[in-house]
Amino acid sequence: MSITSNDTVIKFLKSLIFRNGFQNFGYLPRWIIFAIDIFIVFIASIVTDFIIFKLTDRPFDNMNMTLRYGIVLTVNAAFFLFYRTYSGIIRHSTFIDGVKLLVSTSTAYVALLVINYGGSWLLDHEIFVTTSLFISYVNSFLMLFLFRIMVKYMFERYLNTEDQKLTNAVIYGVDANAISVANALRTAKPSRFKLLGFIDKFSYNKAGKSILNLPILNQNKSIHVILRAMKADALIIAEKSLSKEETISIVEECLEYGFKVFTVPLISDWEDQTQISNKVKSFEIEDLLDRKPIILDTQTISSQLNGKVILITGAAGSIGSEITRQVLSFNPSKIIILDQAETPLHNLRLEINDVNQLVKIRSVLADVRNLEALEKVFVNYKPDVVYHAAAYKHVPLMEENPSQALYTNVLGTKNLADLSIKYHVERFVMVSTDKAVNPSSVMGASKRIAEMYVQMLQDKLSREKRGGDIKFITTRFGNVLGSNGSIVPLFAKQIQEGGPLTITHPEIIRYFMTIPEACQLVLEAGTMGRGGEIFIFDMGQPVKIIDLAKKMIRLAGFTPDKEIEIKIIGLRPGEKLFEELLNDTSKTVPTHNEKILIAQEVHDDYELVNYRILDLLSKVQAISDEEVVAAMKKIVPEFKSMNSVFENLDS
Repeated sequence: MSITSNDTVIKFLKSLIFRNGFQNFGYLPRWIIFAIDIFIVFIASIVTDFIIFKLTDRPFDNMNMTLRYGIVLTVNAAFFLFYRTYSGIIRHSTFIDGVKLLVSTSTAYVALLVINYGGSWLLDHEIFVTTSLFISYVNSFLMLFLFRIMVKYMFERYLNTEDQKLTNAVIYGVDANAISVANALRTAKPSRFKLLGFIDKFSYNKAGKSILNLPILNQNKSIHVILRAMKADALIIAEKSLSKEETISIVEECLEYGFKVFTVPLISDWEDQTQISNKVKSFEIEDLLDRKPIILDTQTISSQLNGKVILITGAAGSIGSEITRQVLSFNPSKIIILDQAETPLHNLRLEINDVNQLVKIRSVLADVRNLEALEKVFVNYKPDVVYHAAAYKHVPLMEENPSQALYTNVLGTKNLADLSIKYHVERFVMVSTDKAVNPSSVMGASKRIAEMYVQMLQDKLSREKRGGDIKFITTRFGNVLGSNGSIVPLFAKQIQEGGPLTITHPEIIRYFMTIPEACQLVLEAGTMGRGGEIFIFDMGQPVKIIDLAKKMIRLAGFTPDKEIEIKIIGLRPGEKLFEELLNDTSKTVPTHNEKILIAQEVHDDYELVNYRILDLLSKVQAISDEEVVAAMKKIVPEFKSMNSVFENLDS
């Protein structure tokens, strides 16, 4: 019979079974399994008698056959009950079930030998032929064991009710973790992957060998060639000795040729050993950033935060909330999380409330623009360190609302900085952005004004011999992957909706880092600052947004511009093609952390800038948006509007 006809028969049988009420094929009662086992022993006894008859050419005549079979079945039944061999679910039989069968039938064989010798002593003749007992014992065990194997095989091969199509996958790696992952995936229910083999790059002496009855292939060709030859759909990277660069190279090659790529954590790290298939995850775009790991000076950070009162503004945002999580690990005495967004602040409080029970958490609903509300916070809690992450950051929105950008980003920063001096804060760490460098937008310009204010405030304190009271520190970095309103969540949402992915310009590039990376560097820079510095972070290589979009589409299992369209919509107001971390007149000084540099910015006198800021804030409600932006350009001469209605102010 051909393979095609076999498949047709199988499909017919499955449809017949399921159509007749077995869609949810249940488990047989244990008494039925027990009865089947007894019946199998009975069949084994008949087969034994047939074998003995053929060997000796004479029937048994030393005891009534019914009584002899009754003894065999009774003894075996007693040990089935004692060892509970019937209690396991046949379709899920394991090695332990096989051992229980072996022990049960072996014990029954020994018991029958004892009965046979006892009968020969009492009746002057044996009840059984000793050879027949051994043959019956072997037959019984083999038939019971094969029955379970056949049922298990039938369910796995033909009666599996899972409708989803399994993903043909190859596992990259042959170390202990890779083998454990493969074994776990093969036994997982419901199944998600059909494993085809392993790829080994480290040794060429395993050619022709196999693991778990799956072939081992040496990586003597490109990964995509091997996957195509094996008719695989995906690669599961389980080899944990691969470097970051090697992993990225493999992932990008697979994505380029249309193969899915998955990663899996170490088996030892799995908290929940159920739902094994769910542990296998697609790579995230964050995993493809070619970046070296950050090494923090945790001892210095701990010495400055341990036992202190920490105020974090904008705590409900993506950056503020991550700073909160990381600060918790350094055992401050108290953390004040401040934000004006009620629900996100409440959610953060619920998340961190019991993370470190030695740290007191206080939630404050307040607006950084409200000086009186902020002052109550400083009076009540007396913070030692302030992390200022509260800001308006959406470029197009701030182009439409320049006065609000000023109020939050400038006035909010000024309020916090002034109160920090008044109430003797030790360190004030401001989170800024690369959009403050040669700003082309209202948002970027407002952040640059805030930077200038805290820098010049530090200069003023130094001139007045008060520099030791507080240290103002500014941290500046680029786009953060996964932050609220950033490009990655937007692309993910657009992919989920079937596209298109909207990009403002095919040549636009941006610097990216992950939220944890950015916040780690904020903590590190906050400890090394002596006051007045702007710390800029090594953002790695800039990324073309269109390349980022294509990678995300491929990671989701689609083909760019075929299944998911990429649409160019034009630059938004205030947006430029590339961001900078330094302006044209700035220089940098290295620090002990290779990922952090100090920008040496040229800035004006405090009195002049402070006067201009106060003057602008005092009349911002009474003047037009155009006049607001014109005043901002006087404070920040390098502010040149792009793709904006305010471009005419630069001519």
